[in-house]
Amino acid sequence: MNKKRIIGGLVAATLTAAAVPVFAHHSFSIFDASQTKTFTGVVTRVNPDANHLQIFFAPMNEERKNVIRDENGQPVIWAVEMAGSAASAQQGISVAEFPAGTVFTVSLHPLRSGEPAGAREGALYKCPEKAPAQAGGRKQWQPPPAGKHCDSVEGHIQIGGDDGVPRNADGTLRRN
Repeated sequence: MNKKRIIGGLVAATLTAAAVPVFAHHSFSIFDASQTKTFTGVVTRVNPDANHLQIFFAPMNEERKNVIRDENGQPVIWAVEMAGSAASAQQGISVAEFPAGTVFTVSLHPLRSGEPAGAREGALYKCPEKAPAQAGGRKQWQPPPAGKHCDSVEGHIQIGGDDGVPRNADGTLRRN
């Protein structure tokens, strides 16, 4: 056998094998891009260690008074998947920006499997915080009115939109 052929074959096989996991990792075919669901919910946790940053949240009911619960009375938890942590942070999306308890609105393309998760579509909208005096001295977010989302609440903040720049409700750049 020709040594060059063997080495060439091994190199080709190695490159092909290495390309498959990379391609599979970046495939979004598990999400149904023909559907977009919009939720307003309460952040339960953020996973910054994933290859793609994930925000886990409990969707609120249409009245915006409680989170949706399963038959056992436990909150239904959804996950929204985004770009990696560094790319998400450049858009203002981080653990610090979305602590547990934050009320926000997200649109996503759901998983084809029907499991409660999806890929982010467009901007995130954070509802404004209530003044500490109104909230009994603790941090609390003001949910939107029944049937509405955070982008309809005066003082909301848009994060990770088309240009990736955090903006106030009036469209001005957000300053921290």
